[in-house]
Amino acid sequence: MMSSSFVLTFSCPDREGIVADISSLLAKNGCNITSSDQFADTSSHCFFMRLAFTNKDGLDCNAMRALLAPTVSEYSDNWSISDADKPQRVLIMVSKFDHCLMDLLYRNARGAINMDIRAVVSNHRDAYQLAASYDVPFHHMPITPDTKKTQEDKLYNLVQEEEIDLIILARYMQIFSDTLCAKMDGRVINIHHSFLPSFKGAKPYHQAFEKGVKIIGATAHYVTPDLDEGPIIEQNIARVNHAMTPDDLVATGRDVERITLAEAVTLHLEHRVIRNGNKTVVFKR
Repeated sequence: MMSSSFVLTFSCPDREGIVADISSLLAKNGCNITSSDQFADTSSHCFFMRLAFTNKDGLDCNAMRALLAPTVSEYSDNWSISDADKPQRVLIMVSKFDHCLMDLLYRNARGAINMDIRAVVSNHRDAYQLAASYDVPFHHMPITPDTKKTQEDKLYNLVQEEEIDLIILARYMQIFSDTLCAKMDGRVINIHHSFLPSFKGAKPYHQAFEKGVKIIGATAHYVTPDLDEGPIIEQNIARVNHAMTPDDLVATGRDVERITLAEAVTLHLEHRVIRNGNKTVVFKR
C-alpha cells in the first residue's frame, strides 16, 4: 500500500518528554519521520514542534488525527495534522497593482507553489484578463462605504462555498472589518511595504524618496483587527541609493513585495508557521 504523507504542528507548555512521546507513538503506528523541527521559547516557556512523516499503512488524515489525538491532546489544545500532498484551496484578492497576483499565478502554474487557486476577487476590473489567462474565476466586488458590509458577506459566502483554506491579500487596498478578521483568523496573509508605521497613505515610495531612505522592503503578516500589525511571517529588504528616482524605488519595492509574499504563502501552505502570541515561530526549509 502506498505511503501517506502528513504534517503535525503544535504548541504547548514546555516540559520534558514531548519529543520522545510523540516520536514513539508514530513509530509504533507504522510512521516514519522525514523532518522534525522544534523550538522552546524561554521567554514564554512554550514549546513548538513541526513533524513531517509518512505512514506505510496508507491511513488518511482523519484516521491519523484520531490515532494521534489521545496522546497529543495531553500536551496541547493547539495542534493540527494535515495531508502534506493535498493542495490547500486559496482565494487571492487584489486591487489595481497586479505584480503580486501575477507572480503567484505564475509560480503556481509552474509548480513552484502547491496550492489550488479557486478564485481571484477584486474591487476593480483591472485583473480580469490576467486571471482569465490562467483559467482562474474572477469575481468583481466593488467597494463603497454603503456596500462594504454587503460585499464582505458576499466574499465570506464565496469562502464557504469554495471551502477556502487561505485568503491572500496580494496588494488588496481595502480593510477587512473586525468581524471578518475574527472569522478568518490565521487564514489571511497580507503584504505591505515595510516603511510602516512611517510613510502611511498614498505613494509611500515617493514619501521615502523625499526622506532619502537607504533601505526599502516588504512585510508579509497575518491579518488581525489591528491594521498592519498582525504576526509577521516574512520580511525582506533591498538597498537603494541617491541616484534612484521614485519610479526606481517603486519598481524595486514591487520586486521585494512579490518575493516576500510568495515566500510567506509557501511557508504557510507547508505548515511551517506557528503563532506565538503576537509573533510567529517559522521553521524554514
